[in-house]
Amino acid sequence: MKNTTQNKKIVSLQNYMLNHPFVLDSGEILENVNIAYETYGTLNKSKDNVILIFHALTGDAHAAFYNNENDRKPGWWDDMIGSGKAFDTDKYFIVCSNILGGCKGTTGPSSINPKTNRPYGLNFPIFTIEDAVRLQKELIDYLGIKKLIAAGGSMGGMMAQSWAIMYPQYVKGCIVIASTSRLSPQAIAFNAVSRNAILSDENFNNGDYYNQKFPEKGLSIARMVGHITYLCEEAMKNKFGRQFLSESSANKNYGFNGNFDFQADFEVESYLHYQGQSFVNRFDANSYLYITKAVDYFDLTHKYGSLYEAFKNCKAKFLIISFSSDWLFTTSQAKEIVDALVKTNKNVSFCEIQSPCGHDAFLLEFETQTKIIKGFLSDLESI
Repeated sequence: MKNTTQNKKIVSLQNYMLNHPFVLDSGEILENVNIAYETYGTLNKSKDNVILIFHALTGDAHAAFYNNENDRKPGWWDDMIGSGKAFDTDKYFIVCSNILGGCKGTTGPSSINPKTNRPYGLNFPIFTIEDAVRLQKELIDYLGIKKLIAAGGSMGGMMAQSWAIMYPQYVKGCIVIASTSRLSPQAIAFNAVSRNAILSDENFNNGDYYNQKFPEKGLSIARMVGHITYLCEEAMKNKFGRQFLSESSANKNYGFNGNFDFQADFEVESYLHYQGQSFVNRFDANSYLYITKAVDYFDLTHKYGSLYEAFKNCKAKFLIISFSSDWLFTTSQAKEIVDALVKTNKNVSFCEIQSPCGHDAFLLEFETQTKIIKGFLSDLESI
C-alpha cells in the first residue's frame, strides 16, 4: 500500500493458491483453488491486531482505497476502513477476501477447470457459506494469524457468525451488521426469481456462455429484483416518488407525462434499469446463481438444532447492528441472534440504527456505525 501524488491510497489485489485439494460440504473436491484478497494497515509482530472483513452478496475483496491512480471510485466500504475510521488502519490489519464461487479472483464458475481446461460453468460444485469460511481459514493460516475480529454486513454477517461458531479460539470479536441467522421464505423467494431470470435467458446456454453472448438480460433483471430488496418504501418514495423521466413527454390529452408505451416512464424504472445494466459489466451470472444458493442454504438453527447450540461454544464478544427500515434482514431477526447469545451467557451488544435507507443502510450510514463500532472495539481492547 502506498500514497500517490493524488493522495490516493493504492492497494493491490493479492492471491494465494492452495497446494492441496479443497473438500466441500457436498463431498465434491476442488483442485488448484485460488483466494483473492486485499489487506490494509500493518500486521503487528504478535499477529493479533487483525480484523477480517466479509463482503456482501455482490461485493468483492476490494473493500477500501484504490487499485490504481485512475480509479474513479474506492472500495465498497472505504468510508469505514482507513486511518481514524471505524476499522482504523492505524491500529488494525484489515483483511478482505473474495468469496468462494466469486468472479473477482477467487476460484468460481468462471475459473478454468483443471480437468477440462475450460471454464467450470455449471460444472462448478454447489457450496455453502461454511465452505467459504473454511476456505478463508486457509488464507488466515497462510498469513500466520491466530486471533482476529470478524466483521461483515448482510451475507458478510452470516460469514462473521460462522467464523465465531466454527473457529471460537480464533475469534475474539464478532460484528454482525444487517444480517440474519437464516433467510426468511420471502428472501429465498426473491433469490429464486432472480435465479430463474438468469436461467431463462436465451443466452445462458446451460452456463456455458463464456466467450459467447452473455446472458445480460437475465442477470440485469436479477440485479433489479435484488436491488428492490435493498431499498425500502420510504427510501424509494424519498428518492423517486412518482416522478416521470421527462416533462417534455407530457401527453396533454390525458394530463400526465406517460409515453403510452412499455419503455421506462418513471425515474424509479430508469434507476433500476441503470443498476441492472451496470451490474452485468462487473459480475458473472453463474457466480450470482451459486452465491445466492449458498445464502439460501445458510441456516444456523437447522445446522446446529437451535441458535443456542450454534453459539454455545463461542468465545467472542458480539456486536449486533440492525436498521429500522431494513425489511430484508429485519431487526426482529437480529434480536433472535441477540436473544440466543444472551441465553448462552455471551457478551453481546445490540443497536438498532434509525435509518430510511433500507437494507443498503449498512453501506450508507457510516457515521453512526463508526461511533458504535469504535466504542465496541475500544471495549474489546480493554478486555
